[in-house]
Amino acid sequence: MNSRQRRGVILLLLSVLCALGAFAGVLSVINDVESKVGPEVTAYRLKSDVAPYTPLSRGQFEKISMPERWLSENAVTDLRAIQDKIAVTTLRAGSLLQSDMIVNQPALRPGQQEVAIMIDAATGVAGKITPGSTVNVYATFEGEREGDPSQSKIIVTNAAVLDVGRLTALQPDENERGREPTDAVPITFALSTIDAQRITYAESFAQRVRLALVAPGSDTTVPDSQRTYELAKDK
Repeated sequence: MNSRQRRGVILLLLSVLCALGAFAGVLSVINDVESKVGPEVTAYRLKSDVAPYTPLSRGQFEKISMPERWLSENAVTDLRAIQDKIAVTTLRAGSLLQSDMIVNQPALRPGQQEVAIMIDAATGVAGKITPGSTVNVYATFEGEREGDPSQSKIIVTNAAVLDVGRLTALQPDENERGREPTDAVPITFALSTIDAQRITYAESFAQRVRLALVAPGSDTTVPDSQRTYELAKDK
């Protein structure tokens, strides 16, 4: 083997050693990254926006993998968690699904029925009443005869809210000419038959219907003697 061949062999060996060194360096970096990032787990990302109070389905999400250490504690990693659930607020496309984004879909109990009425957005909802809320329903009425005082009545107590619809502009009736259009929201309740009659009567004949949000766990039962209010009798 002449000197030129020997130099070629030496250069070849040096190239092999450099390649092995580079490969070992890459493996070292990969192992270091994996040790810092940790194992990957399944998460779910929204494909598109989901409106509030919309029932959830598997088709609204895409499955992704990401490091477990980067997920929040309330991230949803199993889509069985969305069964019988609805969105509690607007869910944005690209967001990771988390348990605080969803709530149980309210269900009717035996003897209840769904009743929906339009509630003035300015006086009745204020953006704080959502499916699952409990409310008291107040209505104000004019006196039956001229000179009779107006009254405020508690029509229904502890009404369960099933759904809150979209804001809708209502045009005044023909006998209300001169009034500006009002914004209203359809609210669906789970009510007994008698309470359903009370609330639909109030929607039809009351001057105003208002909802009062009840704190969770509160007992707001009101005696019949305290359900009607007149200013003149307030002492």
